[in-house]
Amino acid sequence: MTGYAAGNGDTAAGAAGAGATGSGIGRRRLGGGILALGGALALAPIPLAGAAERGAPGTVAADTGAGMGSGAHPPTRRPTLRRGSAARAGLLQGPLDQLVREAEGYLTGSPKHPWYAGAVLLAGRGGTVALHRPIGHAVRYAAYDETTDTGVELPAERQIPMAEDTVFDLASVSKLFTSILAVRQIERGALELEAAVAAYLPDFAGGGKQDITVRQLLTHTSGFRSWIPLYREPTREGKLRMLWSEVPVSAPGSAYLYSDLNLISLQLILEEITGHPLDVLLHDEITAPLGMHRTRYNPPASWQPKIAATEDARLPWSGLERGMVRGEVHDENAYSLGGVAGHAGVFSCAWDLAVLARTLLNGGVYGRARILTEDSVDLLFTDFNTAFPGDEHGLGFELNQHWYMGAMATPRSAGHTGFTGTSLVLDPSTDTFLIVLGNSVHPVRSWRSGSAPRVATANQLARAVPVRPERGRTAWFSGMASASTATLTLPVLRPASGRPRLECTLWWDTEPGSDRLVLEVLEASAGQEWQPVPFTTVGPGHHRPDPRPHPEGWVSGWSGRVWHGLEADLSAWRGRSVRLRWRYTTDQLYVGRGAYVDSLRVRDGGVTLFDSGRPRDAGRIGAAGWVLSAD
Repeated sequence: MTGYAAGNGDTAAGAAGAGATGSGIGRRRLGGGILALGGALALAPIPLAGAAERGAPGTVAADTGAGMGSGAHPPTRRPTLRRGSAARAGLLQGPLDQLVREAEGYLTGSPKHPWYAGAVLLAGRGGTVALHRPIGHAVRYAAYDETTDTGVELPAERQIPMAEDTVFDLASVSKLFTSILAVRQIERGALELEAAVAAYLPDFAGGGKQDITVRQLLTHTSGFRSWIPLYREPTREGKLRMLWSEVPVSAPGSAYLYSDLNLISLQLILEEITGHPLDVLLHDEITAPLGMHRTRYNPPASWQPKIAATEDARLPWSGLERGMVRGEVHDENAYSLGGVAGHAGVFSCAWDLAVLARTLLNGGVYGRARILTEDSVDLLFTDFNTAFPGDEHGLGFELNQHWYMGAMATPRSAGHTGFTGTSLVLDPSTDTFLIVLGNSVHPVRSWRSGSAPRVATANQLARAVPVRPERGRTAWFSGMASASTATLTLPVLRPASGRPRLECTLWWDTEPGSDRLVLEVLEASAGQEWQPVPFTTVGPGHHRPDPRPHPEGWVSGWSGRVWHGLEADLSAWRGRSVRLRWRYTTDQLYVGRGAYVDSLRVRDGGVTLFDSGRPRDAGRIGAAGWVLSAD
């Protein structure tokens, strides 16, 4: 596992020395640290799409994605997958086309080398797969030339283009399957979430690990460092001795440290309590019931022509001398465990992962097969790491991670990445799913860094979900550009009554804290500067919640992707000539879905000074970066 110094799930972009073992670190910090792209609002959790209709498994419904607007009303049925148009999925075609164009941009220098040799992109909403596109090559290189830092390309006739059904080494996306298998055992009462791991594996208590719990394994709060070189021990017994004697680097529950050792330990628990090896559990409990026939450990030789190549694995960047790896697990520790490991080793294709995504968004059921109860799926998407902001985590699933989820990130968005270039993101609030499977370590792991293609594609899928104006045909949209400032300015007004006020409706979804939507005022007299205007917002619903004050005059984070009413008291500027504006500012890294403003009015007692619904007033709005948008 030498090159996986911070874990197999995309936390180390370069190679570590053959003797390095790493100490563990948050995936957000490393995974998002190198991006080749130039205070969240806490609301009640939005139910999982499809979870509202509780009942017996087996419901097969027509797609309900079309016409779902901003995602505030998820479908109540449990669709199965079929191909269809963007319109059928309730998505916009333009951003999906842009998604492909941006992904193709990383087939060339990013900035020096391609991020991947090829990829398969799959995006959908509800039961409709609206995009399933292969790009680039599944096999392009015969070797890596370290002296020139170039790939030795195969002759053109021996290169293999990517195909829709290309099978990939999922790397750490494998952890999701192990986690689901664990939750199934929790459902059955064979495994307890808060039980000590040593209750199932007595030898695990060595090295002071007697207090580590099953939950801490699933949420990476056990204190394990990121990995240890198990592959150096030739026998299974020797590998287990290394694990049993491993001493945590932090007290259990005191820190978030992403570690492969957590899921390897969970594998051992599952095999102990069930009496079956992990590959058999995967088949019997998940892939066979769901019809995921292209998902398994240790793919047979007959699959070889359809498998994407990974790395020219040689010292010093790899821990083992293996040459160009294809059809065998890339991760050294998983390879030394016979290809079957809790942290890595699963091979799959994009369509199979879409079936898994749809199953989870359906509340654990797909067609006539149920693999989890709806309550269990809810646990997968519930943050157990509230003590560690920025490292939100359900049971096995990462939550709300902008560094690879981009604008799809919400407090309930779940997913995972894999070191080989794979990723899966689910957004229950819009019932969307995105799979990006790339072979980004082909020909060598040092050629890529960060998660730029994942972020770019997720941004475009988020943009493809329309946000319908609260009233009328269009609303003002801030756009989704990074490192930018967009302003929406009203004409000069002079309120005179005892309680003048600004009213509008507001929709916002930004990178929490970093990107803000600010309401500001400027007095017309010379020498003044823009200053924030406090306001309150009220969410939608028959039982409207109490107004939420924003005394600093700005919002950031996630508004639930629904429209909010807004009111700002302007009495402090009574009798003065002022201009009001919205200012939307983003940093250079990640963005959310953006902000929308609709139905702008300034009321002055019984007089309406400004109303964006009046054509004359609408024509006096100054927009820099904002556009009128129907979606």
